[in-house]
Amino acid sequence: MASHRRPKQPSRTRTTVLTATAAAAVAMSTHAAQADPTPDPNKKGVKAEIDRLHEEATQATEKYNGANEKQKKLQKQVDRLQDTVARGQGELNELRNGLGSMATAQYRSGGLDPSMQLFLSSDPDEYLAKAATLDQLSNKQLGELKKIQAKHRTLEQQRGDAAGKLKELADTREELASKKKEIQGKLAKAQKLLNTLNAKERAALAAEEERANRASERTNLGNEASASQRAAAALNAAKTRVGMPYVWGATGPNSFDCSGLTSWAYNQAGVSIPRTSQAQANAGTRINSMSALRPGDLVLLRSDLSHVGFYAGNGQMLHAPKPGASVRYESISGSGMPFMWGVRIG
Repeated sequence: MASHRRPKQPSRTRTTVLTATAAAAVAMSTHAAQADPTPDPNKKGVKAEIDRLHEEATQATEKYNGANEKQKKLQKQVDRLQDTVARGQGELNELRNGLGSMATAQYRSGGLDPSMQLFLSSDPDEYLAKAATLDQLSNKQLGELKKIQAKHRTLEQQRGDAAGKLKELADTREELASKKKEIQGKLAKAQKLLNTLNAKERAALAAEEERANRASERTNLGNEASASQRAAAALNAAKTRVGMPYVWGATGPNSFDCSGLTSWAYNQAGVSIPRTSQAQANAGTRINSMSALRPGDLVLLRSDLSHVGFYAGNGQMLHAPKPGASVRYESISGSGMPFMWGVRIG
């Protein structure tokens, strides 16, 4: 069975090292003139707490991504409705101008017909209701009045729809800001905890991250075939991003969050899939068993479906794991996140 070994790429290696050690460098600078104390055994839970905060940040990131996609969709709907309202108002003005011309002609020929006086009313419904009781209306005038009434009602409905969408858009923007604040708060808290560690403890965390990256380079992917050429193309695109940093909300090409990587890679294969992991969970055919997965299938993890990656073969997945990590291969069963199901994109 062939072994997959990633070629050496110094630039990405430097990116990985900088990503894993940048936070430590900030904390180390405050202790540069002091000798490092012996690692405190009471701090052994700090890493677990940092990992928990990073996991919560990735979960919040998918909610942020969902709100961001909703905002984009609503903005397009609002723009379309506002354009429609503007066109409708122009059409209504033309109809009213046309009826006004009739009134002017009547006035010049011997006085304004009582029915046409109703044209001055600001309420078209009241106007037509009263006008309908008068015998003086010509068929042409009556037809124009009905057109004005119908256009007015349509315009009011469209204005109401636009107002509703604007309110929904404002609420979504508020949700987006809240999720952004939540993510930044969790990452800041994780950084604060990291800063409580001494240099040896921070070096140990950096070494652990580096071991995971080295293990990724030596991953044996086997020789399983993808279910389709597009799935193979998407996975191959994702493979070119190994070593790129995880950044929440990022969709590439040089940084990614989990669903940003999968949506970017499938886009390179000419396939559009939803932006968020929860939406990607229903984007194709569900594969309930890990043993039935094929390279290029999506792998959904966690009960809230807040993490997604690619099945890469031989029980391995390719994904953007978490803040402070880079795109890499990892065992699905060893990821610490429960497997929910796979998705095969048609």
